[in-house]
This record gives sequence, C-alpha cells and structure tokens, in this order.
Amino acid sequence: MREDQDRTTRYEEGSLSLPGTVMLGTGVMIGAGIFALTGQMAQMTGVLFPLAFLAAAVIVSFSAYSYIVISNAWPSAGGIGMYLHKAYGDRLPTAFNALLMYFSMVIAQSFLARTFGSYTMQLFGGDESGRMVPILGVSLILAAFVINLLGNRMIQGVASFIGILKIGGILIFGIVGVWIADSISVDFSRPGEAGTVGNFLGATALGILAFKGFTTITNSGSEVKDPRRNVGRAIVISIAVCVVIYTLVGFAVASNLSLAEIIKTQDYSLAAAARPALGEYGVWFTVAIAMMATAGGILASIFAVSRMLAMLTEMKLVPHRHFHMPGSIQKHTLVYTVVLGVVLTAFFDLSRIAALGIVFYLIMDVAIHWGVLRYLRDDVKAKAWVPATAIVLDLLALGGFVWVKLNTDPFVIGVAVVTMIAIAVAELMFLKKSRGARQSGHEDSHAHHHQ
Repeated sequence: MREDQDRTTRYEEGSLSLPGTVMLGTGVMIGAGIFALTGQMAQMTGVLFPLAFLAAAVIVSFSAYSYIVISNAWPSAGGIGMYLHKAYGDRLPTAFNALLMYFSMVIAQSFLARTFGSYTMQLFGGDESGRMVPILGVSLILAAFVINLLGNRMIQGVASFIGILKIGGILIFGIVGVWIADSISVDFSRPGEAGTVGNFLGATALGILAFKGFTTITNSGSEVKDPRRNVGRAIVISIAVCVVIYTLVGFAVASNLSLAEIIKTQDYSLAAAARPALGEYGVWFTVAIAMMATAGGILASIFAVSRMLAMLTEMKLVPHRHFHMPGSIQKHTLVYTVVLGVVLTAFFDLSRIAALGIVFYLIMDVAIHWGVLRYLRDDVKAKAWVPATAIVLDLLALGGFVWVKLNTDPFVIGVAVVTMIAIAVAELMFLKKSRGARQSGHEDSHAHHHQ
C-alpha cells in the first residue's frame, strides 16, 4: 500500500511529556486571541476588559473538567468527535456538534489569517485600502497548506519552534509594557454604558476564544505519557500560564493606550500599545511576534482541523466527495478546510469571524457538558455540579454575547442561525440516507446468506 493511500492514522503512545503537552496547549491558546481580541473586548466592555479575561478563565476552568474526565476515562486522539460519540452515539447531536466544532476551528484559522494581515500592515503604515489584510491572510493560509502537504514532522517542528519564541516574546511585551507605563492603575469604577452586565458577559464570551485551545491537549490523549494523570494536569497548567500572560498584556495595553485608542486600533492593539511604550522598535518587535504566532497557529490548526473532519468521515457521520482528487481522505479534508478558510478570510472582517466562532464553540461546549451530565456521568465518575455549573456559565456568556451582537451587528447572528439550521437539516438527511443504506445492505447480505 502506498503511503499516500494509507487511510490509517498513526499515533505514538507516550511520545509527549507533561512539559511538552503544556507547550502544545499554550502554543495553541496564545494565538490570535490575545493579539486581536483585546481591542474587541475593550470595545464591548470598556476598561473592564482585563477583568473579562479573568471571567473567561473562570468559565474555561469549569469547562475543562468535562474534557478532563472523559479523556481520563478514554485517552484518545479522537478528541471532540469521540467525546460526542461516547455521549450521543451515531445520532444527529454527535454529527451536528462535531461540525460546529469543525467550523469554529476553521473560523479560528481565518481569524489567525486576518490578524496576521492586520499586524503585518503596521510595518507599512496600515491598510488604508482595506485590500491588503485579506490578501496577506489568504496567502498565509495557502503557504500553510503547502507546508501541511510536506508532512507531519515538519509541521510539528516548525510549530514547536514558533511556540517557544511566541510565548517568550509576549511575556517580554507584557512585562516591559507594564514596567515602562506611567501607571498600571486602570480605573474600573467608571466603565460607563459599556460596563453593563450584558456587555461584560459578551466580552467574556470573546475572551473564551483566547482559552479554547486547551481542547488540543485532550486531542493528544493517546500520545501523552501517563495520560490519566497528565492530560488534566497539562490543561490546568496551560490555563494558569495563559491567565498570567493575558492579565499582563491586558494591563500593558490599558496602561499605554486610552480606551478610545484601544478601540480605534482594535485589530492590532498590541502593536499600537508598543509604540508609546517602546517606540518603532517596539512596534516591529510586536509585529514580528504576532506574525510568528499567527503563522504557527495556522500551521497547527489546519493539520488538526483536517484530521478531525477525516475522523468524522471515517465514522460515517459526514458525507464525503473525492472530486477526483488523489490521495487519502485527510488530504481531501485538508483541501476543503483550506478553501473554507480562504473564503472566510477574504469576505469577513475580524469581529464577524470571532462572533461566528464563539457562537458555534459555546453551543458545542454545552453539548459536551450535557453529554457528561446526562449520559456519561457514571462511566467517567464525574461530579454532577461541575458540568451543570459550566452549562449555566456558558449560556450566560452566550446570552450576553448574542444580546450585544443583536444590538450592534444582527447580520452575523443571522448568518450563525442560518448556518446551524443548514448543518442540522443536511446532517439529518445524510444520517437518514446512510442508515437506510446500511439497513438495506444488511438485509441483502442476510438474504444472500440464506440462499
């Protein structure tokens, strides 16, 4: 069998140590979130945005529990698709929510690509025409696609190297930014209209996007040494590291820019905050980190997303068309993923991409917790109050976010609802058809057996 036709997935058990797993998690988490979401969160909830990051960390900490208990019970590289399948079986909730996760991951890719474009253009005085950001973003996705075709070893090597540089660079930015600032005191007492509960919950929902990369660790379950102990520990450590880094960066930005400046520069607020603190060299340094972070994130993301869709295809939960393409299913899903990412990057701006991502992700997250609470609680020995609390917190954040967007950009909520209805209807028809085909195949073989 030729290697490009091999449809099996190879995993190396015990190949990831605890520090290596933590690096993987933080590397994915510290992506576009911190570079692009800071400004969007400030626009939504004013000076309270550093607190919204902390609120997001609290919600994610409750959310992580469900993922930890499932991966402890069944360490697997199957990730979210496998978790949903354990809870709901070969039914619509599994396929629907797995596809929501797939789309939220593709959306995260486009988010990384546009952030790359926004920061890169700061080296050339910004993007007045509005054309260069999507062009640069699409170019990055296509470059990542070519590297993904070259093989796994190169992806992992490049992503790990970039991850170390990125985390070190952001830490330096945060520490120096706070050190140089005239004052690190942020006045939380006068948030104004932006400080309403709905706005704060909406900003918290956006903050969750900056932490959701922890799910990558659960996808590596079967490759982690002593996974029943280390997957949970790696998730907790990764979230804690990100809380420290995000808080530092939040205060560095808030201390060096006024609220109006943060909102005006929302797509590249870290680069803007570096200018008063560190001058042009600071801007170049920040842009270089942002370019590395987004490029590394896209490399890893395209690989993980296409692998997830290939797994759903093999589980016969989604339809698959070869379109006369050669190679394995994962190569085909890589093409679909890249095409979808390119379309989103070309036609949607950063705030709309983020909005779609958070709606899809939170609905899928609620389905995971409900699955643990309703179907898997005894199997995974879960404490019922933790996933129940996670559901309430997710719904609060989602409700606040939808409320804000209905008042400011109802179009994006409309797109999210129409997309979800389309996914549900298409999946319902596909599952009905494939179930019918399986039954008729079973009857044919039964009849043949009795002849």
